[in-house]
This record gives sequence, C-alpha cells and structure tokens, in this order.
Amino acid sequence: MSGDSKMVLDGSATALAEDETEFVRNAAGRLVPTVVNGVPQVPFLGVGKYRPEGRKAAPPVRSAADYPEDGDKRVADIETALHKCGIRDGMTISSHHHLRDGDRVALEVLQTAGRMGVKNLRWFPSASFPAQAPVIELMKSGVVHHIEGSMNGPLGDYCTQGNMAGLGVLRSHGGRFQAIQDGEVHIDIAVIAAPSADMFGNADGSHGKSACGSLGFALADSMYADRVIVVTDNLVQFPCVPWQIQGNNVDYVVEVPSIGDPAKIVSGTTQITRSPDRLRISELVAHFMKASGILRNGLSFQAGAGGIALAFVQYLKPMMKEAGIKASFVRGGSTKYLVEMLEEGLTEYILDGQTFDLDAVRSIASNPRHVATSPFTSYNYHGKGNFASMVDACILGATEVDVNFNANVVTHSDGRLLHGIGGWQNCLASRCTILALPAFRDRIPVVVDEVTTLTGPGELIDVVVTERGICINPRRTDLIESVKDSELPVLDIRELKKEVETICGGIPEKTKPSDQPVAVVKWVDGTVLDTVWKTY
Repeated sequence: MSGDSKMVLDGSATALAEDETEFVRNAAGRLVPTVVNGVPQVPFLGVGKYRPEGRKAAPPVRSAADYPEDGDKRVADIETALHKCGIRDGMTISSHHHLRDGDRVALEVLQTAGRMGVKNLRWFPSASFPAQAPVIELMKSGVVHHIEGSMNGPLGDYCTQGNMAGLGVLRSHGGRFQAIQDGEVHIDIAVIAAPSADMFGNADGSHGKSACGSLGFALADSMYADRVIVVTDNLVQFPCVPWQIQGNNVDYVVEVPSIGDPAKIVSGTTQITRSPDRLRISELVAHFMKASGILRNGLSFQAGAGGIALAFVQYLKPMMKEAGIKASFVRGGSTKYLVEMLEEGLTEYILDGQTFDLDAVRSIASNPRHVATSPFTSYNYHGKGNFASMVDACILGATEVDVNFNANVVTHSDGRLLHGIGGWQNCLASRCTILALPAFRDRIPVVVDEVTTLTGPGELIDVVVTERGICINPRRTDLIESVKDSELPVLDIRELKKEVETICGGIPEKTKPSDQPVAVVKWVDGTVLDTVWKTY
C-alpha cells in the first residue's frame, strides 16, 4: 500500500514528497500507518500500555515591552490580525467549535487567508460542522491542505472520497489537548471566537448576544499556540469577568458584527427522542442502573447529547426522587435536562465541558454550581489523572458495536466518515460504560461481527442496551451477578446479533474499502488505533 504524498510539517515549513507508506498491525489487530502526514506514529499498544516521555510543549517566551502599555490589543480586522501574526504557507491554524453549526469565525479566517494568497494550511479545529462545508473549496484550491479534527457531515464525506491532500486525523477532545500539550501538533495561530472579550483579550463564552457557554476547547490553543487572536462581537470594558481565556495569552483582539448564530448550537441531537423503540432503550438503561446498584446516593454520571441519552435522564429523575437520591455531580455536555436536575436539587454540580442548548447557556452564566471545565481537567490522558475515570456511569451512542464489544462512532457500515469522536473515547474510562443504541437502523443491524472502524476497544465497553435487550460484557462478572435476579431482558450479544439479522433479512453486504487510507483514528494516548479507508 502506498500514499500518494505526505505532508511534512517542520515548524511552519511544508514539504511534499512521494513516499511509500508502511503499515503494521497494532495491538487491536488493525492495519495502521507508521507515518501520518510526514510525522512518525506509535501504533496502538493496548489500553494503558503506552507511556509518554519528555516534557510538555511551550509557546515562545514573549515580553510585555512588545505589547501596548494601555492593554489595548485591538486591530482593525481579521486580515490585519493574521498579517501581524506572520501568516504564511504551511502554517497550522486552529479554532474551536463551541458555536457548533452556528460558527462564522473559523470559515472567515480560512477564507481571509485564501484571499491573502496563503496555501497549504493545516486546519486544526476541535470539530467541524456543515457550516464549514465551504472549506471543501479551499481544499480544492490548495488554501487548506488537510484537516486534523472531528469532521461532521460534508467535510467527512469529502475526506472519505480520498480528496484531501493529506490524511485526516481524528482525535477525541482529550486526545486533542494531549496532542497540543505533548507537541505532537504545533499551532502557529489560534483563532478563538469569543461571545465576550475585553480589549486585553480576556474572554468568556457565557455572556453576550452570541453566548455559547463554556470555551474549554479553546484553552489548550490559548496556552500553547505561537500567536492567539480573539474574535468577539461583544467587546466589554476591562476586565471581562469571568474570563475563561486569559488575555495574557492573547496577541490581538478583533471586533466583528457577529461571530455566529448561538441558536444553532441547538442541533437536532439535543432533542429527546420520540421513537417508542428508543424510549424503551432509555427506560431500560435507567432500570439497569437501578438493578445493578449504580443508582445510589452520591452517584455521578454522564449522558451524551443524543436523543436516547437525553430521554434516559427523564426516566432517571423520578427514580431518584422516589428513592431520595442526589447525585454528587453530573458531567456535561450540558442540556436543559441536566439543568433541571440541578435546579430541582437532584445533583450538587454540573461539570460542563460543552454547552449544548440555550437553557444550559443561561445556567452556566448564572449558577455557580454549573461549572465550566476543559478537556485538560476532564479528559487529558497525559496528565496526573482526569475526571473521566471518576464517573460512575456514562451513557453513550455508537454507529456500530461488534460481538467483542468493540465500537465505532466515526463511520457508518458503508465506510463513510460522517461523525467526529468528541469526548466519546475519553468517557470509556468511566466505571460503567453503557452504549444505548437501536438494534438496527434502516434495516441495517448495528451489532456486527467486526466494526468497520475501531473507535473504542471492547474491554472498556461494559453494557450494550437496545430495544431488544441488554448485553453485558463477559468481563464484567460483577454487573452480571448484580442483575441476575432482576426482570431485565439480559441476553448474550451473539444471540442479539442473530435475532436482529433475522429481523433485517440477513447480513447486509458490506461496502468493500479500497487500499487507500484517507484518515486515522487516534486513541486517547496519541497512538494510532485504526485507519479509515477510501470507500468510493
């Protein structure tokens, strides 16, 4: 197998060279490249097996003598800021996704760079959304070389077709922080869209007309990038309090009419499902937590932003009230459903890494028990611990799960890359990881012999809950024992697979991938877990 070309990033220099790409089998048995975009890689060695060495990366040392004494770092526009940052070919430009599909800043920055004649940029977003689909044209014209970050929708589809000049690199939220911190990714210019900021660069996400809540995904960018630009549509008098981004890390501030549409942070995924089958899944998850003893006073849990996970919270609440149970904390992505729990006294705190709807934005701005966190505190695996392993139960989704409990969240069964990893991988460290998902979608079974793309190792996935029953990983003998006398519909995952295949009329024919890699999936420790292949 060979790659057409590879991109070597040495500081800000870009070199393209024809080269053979070597592939090896990693500890999960997946075929992965040893070099990605010119950078040598470590194949996945197993959960907890890789140990990093060395020291953290660091930005250049700066002097206050080079910054305005009056603290006013404002410049006229984004182009001026990019020019002052010394933008040039081959640089890495980063952005965050707290405004989700409502963001206007990331695209404007890349388009401005294109108008300035810059080429071969590596775009390093914490995630991308359909709003950034015009980046496809920037890749076609050579302004953007490739994307390293979660790709949702059109950009992921474009990558799957093998159209990017380099390989896509998919990381979890914690994995992105790890990559920046460890020096795996060097950010030349970080651009931070901020709903509120002052002239010095202190910035906050929970206030202003475009309030989006937490700005935690931009924290690493602000700390480690060579240059940092804050873009705001709500310039406030110094000091901007509370600040989530410290102005001492910021080079320039740009005021614009609008950074985006905060209403679009409420995507379809933050609506409770109305499907009877999916509501049954949610109810089964709640009953499993009760029967297994996880539901107890002082518990902690995290539920994703999918419709099933949101409905689960609504089933859990009356159980907690009836038993007089109060959670010590719940983890967000926060939604109005977690906010209701906080306001009704069912949890002491919300620890919020991402704010999914406007009710949650209001709460994080006004309630001191609704606390903004970052991937450093929540998910970074190369640190002195993180919050993820302290969570009692985490309820997640997936596109596929196989008979060995391995799971996939980035591609569909046809191999198309349409989703990012988000915090999903990091959440697998919880004491009980529950995948809540329908047994089939569009008459395609979700339980398969082997997942199309490995995103999470089966040893970390404890329970699979579908409308047709509950499957418990044989490794978790404690959970099996705890529910053996319950009335829950527990069955072997292979039995579930066979039953669903009968309903769907057999095993559907899988799309045969090519031998051309288009992206890689990183594990939480920076090793390469799997490869995404061109499928059409």
